[in-house]
Amino acid sequence: MPNRQRRRLLLPAVTLTALGLTTTQALAAPVDAPRPHQARHLAEIGAKHAAKIKGPAGPAFSAGADAPGEDDGDEAENSAEGTAQYTEARTAPGVVAPGAYGAAWAQLQSMPRTGGDWDHVTDKPYNSDDPRYRDAESNSSGGSGYVTGRITGIAADRDGYVYAGGANGGVFRSRTGGGRWQSISDKLPSLSTGTLDLDPSGRLWYATGESNTGATSYVGTGVYVLADPQHGEFQPGMRVGGAELESTIIHALRFGGGKVWAATSRGVWSHSATALAGPWTLEFAPNPAYLPGGSKAADPAAPYKNIANDIAIDPKDPSRVVLAVGWRGGDTYNGFYSKAADGSWQRVGSLGDLPGDAANVGNVTFAASADGSRYYAIDQSPLLTATDPDSGLKGIYVSKSGSPFGPWTQIADKDKLKDSGSALQDEGYQPGIQSWYNQFLQVDPADPEHVYAGLEEVMETKNGGASWTVPGPYWNFGFSCWSIDPAKQTGDCSPTTHSDQHAVAIGAYQGRPTVYVGNDGGIYSRPVNGAADAAGHATDWKSLADGTIDTLQYYSVGVGKDPADRSGRGVVVSGGLQDNGESVLRAHDRGMGSNFGGDGADTLVNPANGCDIAEEYVYLDVWVTQNCAVNDGSWQSDPSRATSFEVAPPDKEDSAARFIAPLTTDPKDVDTWVAGGRHVWVQHHGWAIRSGDEWTSAYDLGAGHVATAVATVDGTVYAGWCGPCNNQGFSRGIAVGRSDGTGWHQLDLPVDGTLPNRYISSFAVDENDAQHVLVAFNGFSRTWTEGPGAGVGHLFETRDGGATWTDVSANLPDVPATSVKVLPNGGLALGTDLAAFYRAPGETDWRVLGRNLPTTAVQQLKTGPDGRLYAATFGRGIWSFDLRRLGHGRPDELAD
Repeated sequence: MPNRQRRRLLLPAVTLTALGLTTTQALAAPVDAPRPHQARHLAEIGAKHAAKIKGPAGPAFSAGADAPGEDDGDEAENSAEGTAQYTEARTAPGVVAPGAYGAAWAQLQSMPRTGGDWDHVTDKPYNSDDPRYRDAESNSSGGSGYVTGRITGIAADRDGYVYAGGANGGVFRSRTGGGRWQSISDKLPSLSTGTLDLDPSGRLWYATGESNTGATSYVGTGVYVLADPQHGEFQPGMRVGGAELESTIIHALRFGGGKVWAATSRGVWSHSATALAGPWTLEFAPNPAYLPGGSKAADPAAPYKNIANDIAIDPKDPSRVVLAVGWRGGDTYNGFYSKAADGSWQRVGSLGDLPGDAANVGNVTFAASADGSRYYAIDQSPLLTATDPDSGLKGIYVSKSGSPFGPWTQIADKDKLKDSGSALQDEGYQPGIQSWYNQFLQVDPADPEHVYAGLEEVMETKNGGASWTVPGPYWNFGFSCWSIDPAKQTGDCSPTTHSDQHAVAIGAYQGRPTVYVGNDGGIYSRPVNGAADAAGHATDWKSLADGTIDTLQYYSVGVGKDPADRSGRGVVVSGGLQDNGESVLRAHDRGMGSNFGGDGADTLVNPANGCDIAEEYVYLDVWVTQNCAVNDGSWQSDPSRATSFEVAPPDKEDSAARFIAPLTTDPKDVDTWVAGGRHVWVQHHGWAIRSGDEWTSAYDLGAGHVATAVATVDGTVYAGWCGPCNNQGFSRGIAVGRSDGTGWHQLDLPVDGTLPNRYISSFAVDENDAQHVLVAFNGFSRTWTEGPGAGVGHLFETRDGGATWTDVSANLPDVPATSVKVLPNGGLALGTDLAAFYRAPGETDWRVLGRNLPTTAVQQLKTGPDGRLYAATFGRGIWSFDLRRLGHGRPDELAD
């Protein structure tokens, strides 16, 4: 096994001139990971820390600059680029105007559909601690148990009803205190969850536009209210106000004085909480010229200039309000604001220990006690985020007057929390290293001194902050109780929650007060006053990811025949996930297991043997197994018994690849693989590869260029690339050549609208004629995108190897396209951020493919040896469609 136990993480250069700082920091943090399991997540922690000063669209830049700039080559070091690059692929080359997503959804409603239903593949429990998969790169035994995708909103009542919002999966309801979930928002145009709240009258408010997808989010369509959440379902007609909050991120909703307040990526807005018609009122935007319709709306920096994070309303006088405003990376407008006597909003000068200067006000979360005696706050500091290699947390604070105006007293900092039982304490990092991304606060309604705080871990105080414990540590690996022995399951350690906390609520089930927490692994619960061991780690967490809530965020999917299935018809389905590794589902499994940890990116599976799996961690860090990575942990004492092997191409070490970098096989020779970073890499050993040295560079795309899509047939290779890849100076291209390194050249793709100057997401090459190619483009057309050469259309076809192109988008909605596939009957399937579409052979128009597929992003389409089409969605798991319902075609086109 390669020695990955020590990894040096290069953090990007940071300049904060707008905050009056002149220091430029190039930070490096050594990480000592005693077990290979930990290497991936430790790398992610440090690399996400590296990206925390980056704008959601990607690049680090001086907060006072007019626009983002390039990242001096360090961009690929940043694990949190998963968020940034997902966004920039959909927004480059400019800024997306409000209403783009809503318009596409409206068009979708009038389109014809094919027959047939999609089947839900991953509606099964997913065990991250599955004892079958304890090879070196699995996180099995870490203690997170059953997981699903990121949960960003939770609400709970006293009757046992719990509501959970997936990052891009919509709202689910449980009537049993968690579990037996039912989706209740699938009829809405957006399933992206900003927050969920129950108001005092019991109505459920759903704010769309996830606050972790980037300031350039386009998927939010506003706020919806469900009057009877225990029995009803959300409908499009339940939207509050008009289109004012479309295409915004909504960080928080707060209620007071008969109004609901919304902290969004375009300032702070308010609306009557009783009369739900009529427009939202813009209360405050620090830089209105950058709002849509303003004189600087097209500026690439516009999405970062009016970010509001939370609102604190005085419980004794709801006319007194404090706004927490500012971009996490720092800008001159960052700070706390209140309304002056003349009605204008002014920066608050002094709040006690809670800082008011722009350098130290970043991401902020407020929470008030039920009795009005306490207000609490978490504050992330842009200055510390940029300069402290251990943490960006400024502190946790309390206002003992119960007023948001204080005076505020600090009750915790990174050191106090570190010494309270944190799993990060010995790993070179401290709590709050991702406080720009991880925050929640909840006060026990029965006790104003009892508070749950979420950072990377779940923290708790029962005495108003005098002391803290960590009931939900990051993982169990670093503790003396940990054991990889599968006979002990998670060793002697108690189960913990998944890492990276985002949402919290307190409710009751069967009369017992219960706290619910949401994170990158789903939703967990425990009694509000639960049990803990001597170290303060809870012994009573319960995962609520029972398989009926599937918010899994897949980047990829791969399918192959299950070698253990005697019928010959069963398949293995694998897929790479955001922060939940690689899932594997064998033919007769009742639940999924996780055989690779960390983030899972692209996936290759041998159609003839589904246990031949290549899994990309991130940045082309490819690992391979030929037995599904089954291992009982015996590699721990005998490294020769490892069943997964690192085979990363050199671009992984050069940091010259996208966060989710493309991998593919030749459909006529599945042992020939192509991978794309700065170089186009080729290897011919298939799943028998054992070293990164077995790759060869077929072509250098050029300095600053990285592959976004690759495809090959019979030795002809197409590689789409971008560079720069963000909306500042975005450019793209297509290179074509042979897998042996000969005949390479760049296609002439002028920025004149012939082919859009947008992100190239996918190719489909005719297996019988490599000159016949289709290429899919992400992003929106120039109708919505303010950027040079944005063009029109999402799918283009060439029959002469790229010399000429034809737009074959026809009646497709104007929405990002992600994956194009030639089907066995000669038709085409296209995955987009709204749906999957089908074009029959000989036709020009498109139809929606099948029924039942949720309205979420289809990241990748693959065909399987079982005659089914598989869709990896970024928020609702993996689905499959029986292609026999579309007619039969040439069987040789069935393989990926």
